[in-house]
Amino acid sequence: MALKRGFSISGLNKNRRGGSRLPIVVVIFFCVLSPLIFFVGRGLYTTSSSTDQNLNAVGSGKQHLNWRERLALQHVKSIFSKEVIDVITSSTADLGPLSLDSFRKNNLSASWKVIGIDTSVEDNAASEPNQTATVVKQEAPKGKDENISDDDSRSGDTPAKLARRQLREKRREKRAAELFRQDDEAIARLESAAIERSKLVDGAVLGKYSIWRKEMDSENSDSTVRLMRDQLIMARVYLSIAKMKNKLDLLQELQTRIKESQRILGDSLADSDLHPSAPEKIKAMGQVLSKAREQLYDCKLVTGKLRAMLQTADEQVRSLKKQSTFLSQLAAKTVPNGIHCLSMRLTIDYYLLPLEKRKFPRSENLENPNLYHYALFSDNVLAASVVVNSTIMNAKDSSKHVFHLVTDKLNFGAMNMWFLLNPPGNATIHVENVDEFKWLNSSYCPVLRQLESAAMKEYYFKANHPTSLSSGSSNLKYRNPKYLSMLNHLRFYLPEVYPKLDKILFLDDDIVVQKDLTKLWSVDLHGKVNGAVETCGESFHRFDKYLNFSNPHIARNFDPNACGWAYGMNIFDLKVWKKKDITGIYHKWQNMNEDRVLWKLGTLPPGLITFYNLTHPLEKTWHVLGLGYNPSIDRSEIESAAVVHYNGNMKPWLELAMTKYRPYWTKYIKYDHPYLRNCNLSE
Repeated sequence: MALKRGFSISGLNKNRRGGSRLPIVVVIFFCVLSPLIFFVGRGLYTTSSSTDQNLNAVGSGKQHLNWRERLALQHVKSIFSKEVIDVITSSTADLGPLSLDSFRKNNLSASWKVIGIDTSVEDNAASEPNQTATVVKQEAPKGKDENISDDDSRSGDTPAKLARRQLREKRREKRAAELFRQDDEAIARLESAAIERSKLVDGAVLGKYSIWRKEMDSENSDSTVRLMRDQLIMARVYLSIAKMKNKLDLLQELQTRIKESQRILGDSLADSDLHPSAPEKIKAMGQVLSKAREQLYDCKLVTGKLRAMLQTADEQVRSLKKQSTFLSQLAAKTVPNGIHCLSMRLTIDYYLLPLEKRKFPRSENLENPNLYHYALFSDNVLAASVVVNSTIMNAKDSSKHVFHLVTDKLNFGAMNMWFLLNPPGNATIHVENVDEFKWLNSSYCPVLRQLESAAMKEYYFKANHPTSLSSGSSNLKYRNPKYLSMLNHLRFYLPEVYPKLDKILFLDDDIVVQKDLTKLWSVDLHGKVNGAVETCGESFHRFDKYLNFSNPHIARNFDPNACGWAYGMNIFDLKVWKKKDITGIYHKWQNMNEDRVLWKLGTLPPGLITFYNLTHPLEKTWHVLGLGYNPSIDRSEIESAAVVHYNGNMKPWLELAMTKYRPYWTKYIKYDHPYLRNCNLSE
């Protein structure tokens, strides 16, 4: 009984194990066969047919298809509607296998057409390598006859749609033409701009920096010259060492090569100036230097010799700088031969004139306070003529202008004769001699007393004295004769010179007037005496540059950061001048500076002191300075100025003058004048 029960239990377990295999088989079936059926179904191609007749034809040709294809066709027909089947059949007929691109291309605009279609299947692709790829290109709308023949793709077009299509095409064409036109215009503008920029470029300069054309290299290359100079330096070093070590043969050879190189080099500054034999001499010198290096080279000795040569060269540079400064100051104070000739000829002719012909017309205007009065103190005839001519040529009414000229005894006749021969329009001219001002003497004027003192003469003229100007190049500018001339200090005595005038415009003789100046007389000075253009910047042209603030008198009374101003064009209110006793203030400080402890020589420092807190700043366009020393003044600034000032050493009548600034001065001179031609004065 027990055995039967055991058998029954074991048989039951076997049945259970056998029944558990069925689900596994089903899972394997779906995992393997289902994807196979899916991919086979995707690989089927639908036959091309657009109507039910085509579908029937497919049905009638079932003997050519296997049972899977017939089953697929029947399944597709039962699922999709007639319209969908039409799309599918038409797409596969034109483009081969069904794809998403087929629907996209069927929805293209009517102006697009698919051309170059190859309906062969992949199996035929290998045997037909020259098949054309599917290309989509845009065509213009076709005519009516072509639209009728292309019923497959455009059978639904109406005349309205065709009209709209044509309108779109016209708009596209018009827009494309407009874009082309704008592009052409932009290119033309860029080309024009490039041409203009190229005109501003110096082709000669560009050529010097060419890296691909050697013939365009700088014509003034000095590499060979510098090489020869370096060889000479080392040759001199070894020459001195050869003397020290008694190497006579090498000494003689070095001397010979040095003389040859010096003779070839001469004063050459560029390689083109060298003699054709220079390369040979360089080679010979190189051989001697190599030989000297082998026999004489000692690092310590060579270094010492080079250091000594460097110190000697440094001393020579300092000496040449001092000499250059002296010569530039000398050139600045020298009167050119042409101007000296002009002054002498005019003086001779003036004193040959009868007395009645030496008088200027309109002398009644000299004390009329309602006219525009100018003060000009100069010993340069040509410079004074430019100031007067430029003022009158830019004035609106020359008859209302009065010029008061003061010169020295030497140039008095020349100044009179020039303006008698060349009257400036209807303006009034009056020339005076400073030596005839009897009130201007050493008892009244401190600067005259100081200039006549022995200490001042020693300061100016005694050489090799520690306190003399000749001992230092930095003070050479104070040896200019203008600091010894009362014409330079006469500006502090304007009320004494012109007692009946209320306002006067002071002008230096190194200025050029470019605009009408009459508006200066209507400027409100707000109770101040002097109207001037300020010259201070962030840290320069302030009081501490001109005055000695280590002196307690200066430090107590003035601000070191106070702004400086310029002489050269100043409008003075002579009424306020007299009330505030400006001349007395000037005398006080000039007496205190007898030993030159407050400031050096000149008229600007005492002017800053005298008119301290009494100067009204004018607009900078009234007076532009620096044309006698500053080469970087903007051209627009110069041309917009009412007055330009050649302050500095490079006066426009000197050869030192800067070429680019000189035309502003020379245009007011008539170089065809007989006196100028006879004295060889030209531009």
